[in-house]
Amino acid sequence: MTDPIITAVDVKKSFGDVVALSGINLEVQAGTVFGLLGPNGAGKTTMVRILTTLLRPDSGTAAVAGFDVVADAPKLRSVIGLAGQSAAVDEILTGRENLQMVGRLYRLSKTETNRRASAILERFDLADAADRQVKTYSGGMRRRLDLAASLVGRPQVLFLDEPTTGLDPRSRLGLWEFIENLVDEGTTLLLTTQYLEEADRLADRIAVIDQGRVIAEGTESELKATIGGDVLELKLADPTQMSLAAEAVAGMCCGEPSFEPDQGIVRVPVESAVGTITDAVRRVDAAGIQLADIAIHRPTLDDVFLTITGHHVEPEVAANGQAKGGKRRGRRG
Repeated sequence: MTDPIITAVDVKKSFGDVVALSGINLEVQAGTVFGLLGPNGAGKTTMVRILTTLLRPDSGTAAVAGFDVVADAPKLRSVIGLAGQSAAVDEILTGRENLQMVGRLYRLSKTETNRRASAILERFDLADAADRQVKTYSGGMRRRLDLAASLVGRPQVLFLDEPTTGLDPRSRLGLWEFIENLVDEGTTLLLTTQYLEEADRLADRIAVIDQGRVIAEGTESELKATIGGDVLELKLADPTQMSLAAEAVAGMCCGEPSFEPDQGIVRVPVESAVGTITDAVRRVDAAGIQLADIAIHRPTLDDVFLTITGHHVEPEVAANGQAKGGKRRGRRG
């Protein structure tokens, strides 16, 4: 195996009394997609900002494409691209002018800058709006333009911090396809996300981050295998009986149960789906517990995160208290 293109060794970062990273270790191989998965506030963005030279670590070391993130910061910036959580585009300029400005910052020739700008605008379905001021763009269009700008310099390593937040389903699918094409062409991508299906589809390897530390790492299959099999989900008519329900089906479990108190849901890992629902209904009924619903499904990455941390991967919450990108879930009791 070749040397990793991204490395981080015991990286720590605090902001006053708040510990953002408490010793992160990462290795990312070239030409792959590496996913950082975790809830809002887990430390994903802080790690990305360190790897892209926007923050200095308090301790530890990190390197990207052979450049140290502190000692070689100017050289490193020339070989990476970054699209943050918010679109960083100039509203007064047109879409094309924004990309041309980025090309000049990369010191590309005028001809090459124009060629790349036109090609990228076409790939992001922005060609028809290329010569309009960005202030006339919708939120989704601005997001796509911001992602397009991160590719003008043809980076060896591309960092995408929750890239599909705010995109409609069609744009999200289109971006996923574009990312897959980039990786096929040799680009290495580090992706942070709270969308389980995004990590599931795109990432070759995933590091699960919570409270500033990596709590699990592997392929999506390896992570799902930590649950042991299928997941039995019991929705109770009376949420106060969750502990009783977990005890009733304990003999069927191959791992620890998890709970969603707000929804009255108990989830338990089981080795096989065969006969499970019938057996669970019999056990719960014998315990005098009334079910509102029962189901069994293959484990998702959300099940993995819930099993490891005790809570779901939660969508970012905006300043108005509304969840971005999904419904806010309850935590385990």
